[in-house]
Amino acid sequence: MEAKKVQTEQGKVAGAVLDKARVEKVLDKVRPSLQADGGNVELVDVTGGIVKLKLVGHCAGCPMSQMTLKMGIERTLRQELPEVKEVIAV
Repeated sequence: MEAKKVQTEQGKVAGAVLDKARVEKVLDKVRPSLQADGGNVELVDVTGGIVKLKLVGHCAGCPMSQMTLKMGIERTLRQELPEVKEVIAV
């Protein structure tokens, strides 16, 4: 059965398949901010709307890493990819 795709008012496609390539493309928009502080993010897995990421560099030990993950990375991913349900650090 083929997934039904619907164009949303922001021009994004709802119901599209969430894959690593699409997630990486959005992460590339976030990376410069992380890299400016000596950190980065690696995509580990995408399964059923759950995106698993690994924070590396200075981000790995930063006390604000959960705030960065949820309020920065997850928010951006969910804006760009409505199929994202949650972002978790591994």
